[in-house]
Amino acid sequence: MKSIRSRDNPQVKALIRLAASSRERRRTGSTILEGEHLVRAYQESGGIAEVILASESALARPEIRNFFENVPAKSRLALADALLERVSQLVSSAGIAAVIRTPLPSPAPRSISSCLLLENIQDPGNLGSILRTAVAAGVPQVFLSKSSVFAWSPKVIRAGMGAHFSLSIFEGVDVDEFGRSFGGAVVAMEPRAGASLYDLDLKGPVAWLFGNEGAGLSESVRQLATHRVRIPMPGPAESLNVAAAAAICLFEQIRQRSAA
Repeated sequence: MKSIRSRDNPQVKALIRLAASSRERRRTGSTILEGEHLVRAYQESGGIAEVILASESALARPEIRNFFENVPAKSRLALADALLERVSQLVSSAGIAAVIRTPLPSPAPRSISSCLLLENIQDPGNLGSILRTAVAAGVPQVFLSKSSVFAWSPKVIRAGMGAHFSLSIFEGVDVDEFGRSFGGAVVAMEPRAGASLYDLDLKGPVAWLFGNEGAGLSESVRQLATHRVRIPMPGPAESLNVAAAAAICLFEQIRQRSAA
């Protein structure tokens, strides 16, 4: 285990850049997990961290020290508390973090029962919530358009609460091409659609289309939909948050398949 106390240490500077810059995360093919929960989720998925790091005060706690020493990692760093605070993107540092290689998805399967096809999702919290819902609903593949927020940014990872490590996440996808080649129903949500989600047969394969938080789906992607449906909303709200809409749709599909 290496101990670092200087803010001028090159390794600390590299960690600060990685934590703060999406460009740096994409360039290096790596990202940072903050907190024991996320590091443990990565460990349980079979991952080996590039670096695990902890603050000196966190390491003074026997349970954190034991966890730190037993997480599979290529190297271990003990940082002065002030240094980990500089690396951390949290208001209050979790005391332990890990640098990991951004996992590459396995090849897309030829047969897909259900998946999420996301166009230009921008909010990290929304994407993380959608990924968490996908895991809960047993939907294993998520496809993201080229202009969507980076799925492996720390904010998305925190919102996903470990969901990333139970999914195949495909980024930079040509949504039009994928939609045209999908063998099942391609379902788009439209607030003013005539048909209700609850009247649609969802027992077969479904690719769920969800678009940008403000603009919704582009016209070209809307045209891919084999079905356009709305979520009935008797209240005065104009629309639902995209993460909430995704949860309603995926669990309606579960309800129908369970009933069948």
